[in-house]
Amino acid sequence: MNVYDSKRIGDILHNMGYAETSVLHDADLIILNTCHIREKAAEKVFSDLGRIKKIKDERASEGKTTVIGVIGCVVQAEDEEIARRVPYVDFAMGPLTYHRLPETLLNISRRQGTTIIDTEFPAEAKFDFLPENSSLGGCSFLAIQEGCNNFCTYCVVPYTRGAEYSRPVADVIGEAKKLVATGSLEINLLGQNVNSYHGEDVFGKERNIAYLIRELAKIDGLKRIRYTTSYPADINDDLIACHKDIDILMPYLHLPIQSGSNKILKAMNRRHTAEDYLKVVEKLKKANPKIGMSSDFIVGFPGETDEDFQATLDVVNEVKYIQAYSFKYSKRPGTPAAVFNNQVLEKIKEERLQILQNLLFSYQLKFNKESIGKIMPVLFDMKGRHKGQLLGRTPYMQNLHADLDASFFNKIVDIKVTNATTNSLSGEIIKG
Repeated sequence: MNVYDSKRIGDILHNMGYAETSVLHDADLIILNTCHIREKAAEKVFSDLGRIKKIKDERASEGKTTVIGVIGCVVQAEDEEIARRVPYVDFAMGPLTYHRLPETLLNISRRQGTTIIDTEFPAEAKFDFLPENSSLGGCSFLAIQEGCNNFCTYCVVPYTRGAEYSRPVADVIGEAKKLVATGSLEINLLGQNVNSYHGEDVFGKERNIAYLIRELAKIDGLKRIRYTTSYPADINDDLIACHKDIDILMPYLHLPIQSGSNKILKAMNRRHTAEDYLKVVEKLKKANPKIGMSSDFIVGFPGETDEDFQATLDVVNEVKYIQAYSFKYSKRPGTPAAVFNNQVLEKIKEERLQILQNLLFSYQLKFNKESIGKIMPVLFDMKGRHKGQLLGRTPYMQNLHADLDASFFNKIVDIKVTNATTNSLSGEIIKG
């Protein structure tokens, strides 16, 4: 979602006559788009702003003006902290208000030394005011849903992104067609809880994400569909059937569980048990035996015992995730879990995270090694680390690099996998 928002912010600025520069010292306008999901990410914002302040001062000595802005969830959660700690920031806007960026930039000269802060939850949807979206490459993100109604006790999203909102079906289809017409081969549908999508069609009838996927699959030229991030309790039989019926729906699903312990899941205010989750996984694998799963895990949540942690390891051993993201529990101000009185020691969190990651990486490496010798369609949309190399993704979201020239950029190419590590594959094109 942050990548999508950053692109749309760029679209707004391009429409205002701005052009991008890769050199900070050359920038008249510098914007940080921020995430507040973990403490480390939030603190990095203030660290980066200190570095940017030095650039602003250097440019001022050269007679140049530099406007600094902060956008996103850190602003929504810490607007007063931004005004206090970094008063040299010219403006700060929440993730739901950046469509008002043109108006804000026009008001900079009138701000009278104070930071302009806009953290409203506007009644109108920001999507209605954003410029037309177009493709920047073979893969594009498309936001269909925003916000969250689940209120997991560790999570700031409901407070920073607001209540769930689903875009109308026609708006999503229209944007998808524009993306495909301008070069996208793959579209990744986005939402904080993307599978809770309930946008209205032209007749005012609410439609679910399964309906939307089936409509998108009819777009001529669209080769791949993905969606992220899903909430386990909102996976229904309609959506599971899509993984059986829709060929261009990729055989990879990111489905966060967070913990394998029912006690911890309840404390997290998750609306599913470990057993519920595993039943969903079983249904998905029955619908498409080739599907690969990834997930999110939090270790060291308040009250987590050795037995609770073992339950998480048990889930990993049962599902055998092909990828996963795992983190130590991080207190987020304003969330219920931040004031729970049974916090886990940092040392124990670190030990458990290492054990979990070792297990997760072992399954990820095993899956990648099993890919050697297989022929996979790879969408190449990035330059590789080395000259004459392109980087792309397999249907399973594995990074794969191959020695290919620029003529293969933004194309789907059949590649034979020749080598594998934990984090990437390498391969060669099938000739003849």
